[in-house]
This record gives sequence, structure tokens and C-alpha cells, in this order.
Amino acid sequence: MNTSLPNDPQFNKYYEKHGKYLRLKGLRPKTIEAYSRAIRRIGNYFDCRINNLTSDQLLDYFNELLDSHSWSAVKLDLYGLKFFYTNVLKRTWEDIPLIKPPKGTRIPDILSIEQVNQLFAATNKLSYKVFFFTIYSMGLRLGEGIKLTVGDIDSDNMWVHIRDAKGNKDRLVPLPENTLRILKDFWSVHKHPVFIFPNRKRGLKNAHLVDSPLERGGIQTAMKAVVQQIGIKKKFHAIHCVTVMQRICWRLELILLNYKRSLAMSVC
Repeated sequence: MNTSLPNDPQFNKYYEKHGKYLRLKGLRPKTIEAYSRAIRRIGNYFDCRINNLTSDQLLDYFNELLDSHSWSAVKLDLYGLKFFYTNVLKRTWEDIPLIKPPKGTRIPDILSIEQVNQLFAATNKLSYKVFFFTIYSMGLRLGEGIKLTVGDIDSDNMWVHIRDAKGNKDRLVPLPENTLRILKDFWSVHKHPVFIFPNRKRGLKNAHLVDSPLERGGIQTAMKAVVQQIGIKKKFHAIHCVTVMQRICWRLELILLNYKRSLAMSVC
């Protein structure tokens, strides 16, 4: 289904107004994009005539959408349309009983000790190695790890301040001693005044000069490549990982020590 912006003056006027309401409601950027994409897709499907959609029209639309998209996309389009009707058109929204996603309980796949060892060993870039170790050891989301700053690390109380997390909420996460030690060693390599994980575009030697953190796309690409390389495909059971994290910590410390020595030799 087409998600480009239709070339219709009246629709574009509504679409712009919809965007303003989304921002003023304080919604997350991802939610704003999802709701905006929903209106573009619905607008294209109905030739920009979405002011008075009937139940039969919505039945056809969401049925066709489900053929090519997930239930998550169906729900987001429904919520985006509801937001459009209640805020832009100022109309009372009646929930559509025909849309009821199936309920399911899922748990994430958890790697075994051997797979964790393989994952870190197969990651070549030092920045990604330390990044994966950090988010794994503290249970952080990808975006939370990317946004970590020097000021978020409370080494006195052994906490990490996670800011603007899911639901626009802050939280404190316990900081393991091994992780603190690795982060200190890693920071002594790049010495960026703000970011824990600065962008790699200028290399570690000049990382203190960049103005942005690691790129999400680069991290995801690196992780996918490593997962494919070591062949992680099956589901795994939860396994206590204190021992393996200690081993990985020792390896990272050795890598960081050798890297700092090589930098010192290059300066001399």
C-alpha cells in the first residue's frame, strides 16, 4: 500500500493540521511517524476522501492491510485514524468492533553462554563490542544505550540514569562494577565530553570531535551481520550469565589496554 503523501490540496491541509496536533500532544517521534504514515496510507487508499468513511469501507481497508502487514500495523493505522477523527475533524469516534487483534504472550529469545561468547568474539569494531556489552549487562534498549551521556553515569551510587525512555519516563538502572570499569576504559580512549558512545565517522582517535552518538542503523547492521556469521537461529533457554560476562569483561579490558598502548606509541 502506498504511504507517500498524496497530491491533494484539501487532504494536505488536513494532514498538516494532523501533524501539528500530534506534536502538541507530546507524542513520541515514532508514534508521530506511525500515525502520520497511517493517514497517508489511508488517504491514498480512499483517494484522499477520508472524512466520512463507513464501516464497510474500513472493513475492506483493514482486511486488505492485514494481508500484507502485521497486526501491529493494523492497530497503528486504526489509532492514527481515530486521532485524526477526534482531533482534526472534531468528530466523536466509535470504536470498530470488527478489529480485534489476537492476544498472545511472547517471551524474548535468550542466548546461551556459548552464544553470548560467540557474539562478542565475532564483533570486530571496538565501539560495537563495548556497546553490546553495556546494553546486555544492564538490560537496556538499543535507543537507551545510544543516548547515554557522561552525566548519566553515577559511579558514586552505582546507578545509570536512563532518560526519556519508553513512555517518556526516566528510570535508574543498577550499574555493575564490570560495566563501570569497561566504560571508564572506553571513555579514556575516545574522551568525548558528552557521549559515552560517540559516532564512528571520524574514528576513535578523533571521536571527541563528533557531534552525535553512534548511529542506530550501523549498530543494527553490525548485530545482524554477527548473528548471521555465527548462525544464531534457534530459540534458547535462560542461562545464568555472570561467569560469561566476567570473561568478556576481562577480554574487553585487555583489548582496551592494548588499544591505549598503541595510541600512546603512535603519539611518541
